[in-house]
Amino acid sequence: MMQESIASLAAEITAADLSSTAHLDAFRISYLGRKGRLADLFDQLKTVPSEEKRAVGQQLNALKQQAQARFDEAQEAAESAADNAPANPDFDYTLPPVPNALGTRHPLMLVREEMLRVFARIGFAVAEGPEIEDDWHNFTALNFPENHPARDMQDTFFVAPVSRTADPDAAPTGAPALPHLLRTHTSTVQVRVMETEPLPIRRVMPGRVFRNEAISARAHMMFHQVEGIFIDEGVSFADLKQTVYYFVQELFGQDINIRFRPSFFPFTEPSAEIDITCLICKGAGCNICKYSGWVEIGGCGMVDPAVLENAKIDSDKYSGYAWGMGIERIAMLKYQIKDLRLFTENDMRFLRQFEAL
Repeated sequence: MMQESIASLAAEITAADLSSTAHLDAFRISYLGRKGRLADLFDQLKTVPSEEKRAVGQQLNALKQQAQARFDEAQEAAESAADNAPANPDFDYTLPPVPNALGTRHPLMLVREEMLRVFARIGFAVAEGPEIEDDWHNFTALNFPENHPARDMQDTFFVAPVSRTADPDAAPTGAPALPHLLRTHTSTVQVRVMETEPLPIRRVMPGRVFRNEAISARAHMMFHQVEGIFIDEGVSFADLKQTVYYFVQELFGQDINIRFRPSFFPFTEPSAEIDITCLICKGAGCNICKYSGWVEIGGCGMVDPAVLENAKIDSDKYSGYAWGMGIERIAMLKYQIKDLRLFTENDMRFLRQFEAL
């Protein structure tokens, strides 16, 4: 009986299909596994008469070696076939790999950092302040009369009244409450710096500001500014002009044209608007420059003595200059952007253009 079982199993091993990895796995479990059919025959060896055990044992060992050799040969052939398999004709292996998608810097942040680097090279440090301000720091300390148009609801976003006076240290008890508001300029930080920091002062103030304006290609209700202030003994308008010349030429190039137009701001005297040649139309005229060939990039002037006195700075001893510029306006000129609304629409097609900047 044992001889017949060995012969029958040998025939099955010789005829077994080993053409796939699934068949190979089934062959290994069925014949070579610890609970396979060969293991069963080895267990039955103890029932064989003593005089036949030697011969039967040799036959079982030979059968096991035959099964293992057939399995190893088929497995090696399958691995070799997989290594030499032709490439998938539906996939182009010459294509470059798909890169990791990284976030990009927003153009306004790129311009903001570049502007701050330019001013840092001439000694201006950064100062920041709150976006929700009181009347004192946003208007009164900056020499805005109570009937100034900037206080009108058309220009300013007011919030609930929380303070009793414009200047709590100076106004009488019982004065009517004045509202807080979303700051309309970063000049509020200038006031805070003048009130708290020792002289001389050389600071730039970047930040977000809010005005109740209609949104268009040239205006928005929320935008960004960089303002600056320098206060010391003997500061003149000539110092202001040289600072502006330096900034514009560092940002836009040495051959840029600049002009100062007389203007009025409550907190500076004398005051001027800063214009440069429109970089979008190169002075020919377009909707951004209102077809004048010039674009205003900011305002500037000598700090009004009343503003210095409001911050408890001796205006007879100290003088200073200040300026303010819109980051959006600078970015539009630098990157040739014609619509202010693109900065806040979160259009990935627009933002991806600045990946390599």
